[in-house]
Order: sequence, then C-alpha cells, then structure tokens
Amino acid sequence: MSAFHSPDYIQHLKNVAPKLLYDQREEAANRELAQTSSAAAISLATAREDFKVGENDCPSFSGMFEFSRISAGASIDAAIKLNHKSTDIAINWAGGLHHAKKQEASGFCYVNDIVLAILELLKYHNRVLYIDIDVHHGDGVEEAFYTTNRVMTVSFHRYGDFFPGTGDLKETGAGEGLNYSLNVPLKKGIDDATYLNIYSTVSVLPTLINFDAYDFDGLDHGRSKAAIPPRCRSDLMWS
Repeated sequence: MSAFHSPDYIQHLKNVAPKLLYDQREEAANRELAQTSSAAAISLATAREDFKVGENDCPSFSGMFEFSRISAGASIDAAIKLNHKSTDIAINWAGGLHHAKKQEASGFCYVNDIVLAILELLKYHNRVLYIDIDVHHGDGVEEAFYTTNRVMTVSFHRYGDFFPGTGDLKETGAGEGLNYSLNVPLKKGIDDATYLNIYSTVSVLPTLINFDAYDFDGLDHGRSKAAIPPRCRSDLMWS
C-alpha cells in the first residue's frame, strides 16, 4: 500500500476503529469540559480533516484496515499473475476502489487497489490503458497518473450535480501527462444503446490518437476491477 499511499495515512488506517474514535471523542470532550488541554480534540479533528476517515461516506468500521489490505492485495496479486503470464484474465470482485487518494479516503474507498495494481503492471509493461465505466468518475486513479504518459485513464461517468463532481472534458492531464486523461461526462438517464454507441466509439480513440504503444489495459466498473480487454456491462440504465 505504501507504493501509493502516504505512511501517515496507512498508519491512521491501522489505528482507527469505531471504539477508538469514540474513546478519543469522549476523552477530548472531558478535557474540554475540564478546561484542560485540547490536544486530543485537535489531533482527532486534524486527522479526520486530513484523511477523511470517519466522514459520512467513509465511516470507520471494525476490520477496516484488514479489508483494505485484502482488497488491495488481491488486485496486486492479479497484476503479478498477469505480469508473469500465469493467467490471461484476472478479476478482483472486492476491488475497484477508484476514489481513494494518496492520503485521503473518499466515496467508501480507503485504499486505491487500482492504482496499486497499475503500478505493479508498470514494472513489466511500458504503458497501461485504464478504462473506468463506473457511474462515478474515477477521480482517484486519474489524479494518481495525471502527470505521466505511461498511464492513460479513460472514464465514462455521470457528470453534473453528482459525486465526486470531477471528470469534465477539460480535465486532460498535465505536464508529460497532457492528453493522457480522457473523460466522457454523461447526462442522467442515458440508455444502454446510446451508452454502448459512445463507448464503442471512444474506447478505440487511445489506440488511434496518442496511445498506440500501450501494451496492457484494465477495466473498472463499480466495485470490481478487471484487467481484461474493454467490455461493456449489460445494464447501464442510470436513474
């Protein structure tokens, strides 16, 4: 996990637990009432603000770090198997946590297994093409590789007044990664036929424009991460 996430963030995931948070809040409240040191309250508030764990969409829960480790480990192991050609297709049904940032939880995602898997793939492959067809923008993966030309991210997602609020057409990368981030923002209510037509057209663009040298691709749809050639899920009606 440290290949992408910051050491402080990983340590926080190890330490945090519902009972611990409750105890820290109770201790901080008691200290405040006693008009003594508020260091505990400040520390807790700072950690929560910095790492977003304990926020509404990223609650703490028992076994959170263990779950994150298993989820990330499965995707990394999938990438290793693909690198060593011991399989052609690898799927992590507990993966696809594409919102997690380097030191911030987001959208029920704590550890970004996709970024970790791509980093593993890059050890053996010159370039990786990542295609995300979750209803939400794959902001965490895009951000992680926004300034490199070794990973091209393509995201099909609902856009507008909708989480996470990113994924505009104008988000195309920066520095060496300019034009290596491709976003396809879609309106609410798109039907399967329209989606498939857009997907079939756009998904071939990387090979036709500026990513003809890629030698590996990955697909993320919702809570699953599949390192397979681009495919479209059967039900894409958004409401």
